[in-house]
Order: sequence, then structure tokens, then C-alpha cells
Amino acid sequence: MSCFSRAPGKSSAVSSLRKSIGLILELAKRDLTERYSGATLGAVWNFIYPLVSIVIYVVIFSSIMGARLPGSSSVYSYGIYLVAGIIPWTAFANTVSRMSSVYLEKKHIITKIHVDLRTFPAFIVVSETITFTVTMGIFFAFLLATGSEITYLIAFLPLIYFIQQLFAYSIGFFVGMFVVFLRDVKEMVAVVIQFWFWFTPIVYVYEILPDFAQQILIYNPALAFISGYQDIFVFQRVPGLSYLGLVFILSICLLLVANFIFTRLEKDIRDFI
Repeated sequence: MSCFSRAPGKSSAVSSLRKSIGLILELAKRDLTERYSGATLGAVWNFIYPLVSIVIYVVIFSSIMGARLPGSSSVYSYGIYLVAGIIPWTAFANTVSRMSSVYLEKKHIITKIHVDLRTFPAFIVVSETITFTVTMGIFFAFLLATGSEITYLIAFLPLIYFIQQLFAYSIGFFVGMFVVFLRDVKEMVAVVIQFWFWFTPIVYVYEILPDFAQQILIYNPALAFISGYQDIFVFQRVPGLSYLGLVFILSICLLLVANFIFTRLEKDIRDFI
């Protein structure tokens, strides 16, 4: 009898999970298509923008401006270094900034159907992952076209990206709750991300900084995953896994704290939305 009594509950949980996943995928699809709604080329712009960005960073900075990476004679070395940091940073920054305001921007959905607010913003991660994959694919094509070496180290990319987006999700979820109550927090996030970008070695090389600056930047969690991509594509070395592990632990701790706060504020969050 007990087996039969548990079956409906289990079936209901599976059905609820499927609905949540279905909603997340549908929202991600709409996010990609509606981003360029009304444009003749539509979703094709998802490919055009990354291509243009890579051309600008690599060709203009390297070939025209003559920027060089210290210790490398390759014409494209600095451009590759720059793009290897810009692509993941864009995915990370977009995820954080968009998640911080997702409850307000999607209130027309949240107020009409009951959704789990903890997993609802996952559609942003899915959308940004698709954009990241497309952009990285174009980057790979460029590397092959220029004869740059692509090694087995690319196997670490999924791990780095997972930790990076988990960290972005934990920040976005944490901040998103407070944006509901105080709209100015959204603008503060934009300012912090701007400063954070320049506090991260993306357009400059970490090793050329003074010792005191290196000691300060080591506490920047973004350095762990950005340097990971640069290690793979530029320096052909294994990324700092222990450093990435610390960011993973930090992400889990932040998620637990955010969830603890959410369980006590959920009713107020829904009311304010």
C-alpha cells in the first residue's frame, strides 16, 4: 500500500520538474529570438555580433595597432589573449546584470503563473550559454584559420564555464532579491561590473603588474576563470584548478546564504513584484 501511495507524489514531482525545464527552455528560446525581433536577419545577428567583435579585437588591435603580448612574437597573440578574456567575461557579466533585474522584467509571467523563483532565472544562463557557444565556435574557426594551436587543454573549458556561470548565478540570485525592494541596486550592479572588468586582467597581463597589485588581484574571483581561458588559449598550460575550486566553494556558500534569505523573504518578494 505504501508503494502505491508514494507513486502519485513522485509522478507529480517529475511532472513539475518537466514543466520547469520546459518553461526555462521556452524562455531561453524567446530570449534569443526576441532580442532581435523586427530585424530582417533576426536570430542571425547572434552570429554577426560575435564575429564583428572578434575581428575588431584581433585584427585591429593586433594587426593595425600593433599590440603585442609580452614574450610572444605572434602577430595575433594579444588579440587572442584579449578575446579569450572578453568572451567569458561577457557571458559572466550579462548573466549577473540580467539576473539582478529578471524578477521585475518578467513580472508579467511571475504574477500570472506560479514559478519557482530560485530556478526561474536559469533561462538567462541557458540563453547566455548558447551565445557563448556560438561566439566560442567563431573564435575556434579563427584560431584554425590563423594556424594557432588548439590543444587537449580545451577539455577544461566546460569545467571552467560551469564554475564561472555557477558563480554568476549565485551573485545574480542574491542581488536579484534585493532589487525587488530597492531599484537602485540594479544601477549599483552595473557600476560594480564596470569596475570589476578593469580590476580583472583582460586587457592587460597579470604578470606585468607590480607585486603589490598582483597580491590584491589574487582576491578577485573572476581572475580564476578568466586566467583559465587565457592559460588554455594563449599560454597552453593547465588552468589553476585549485583556484577554480575555491571559486566553486564560494559559489556554493553564496547560493546557500541566498537560499536561506529567500526562504524568509519569498512572500514579500512576490508581493513587491
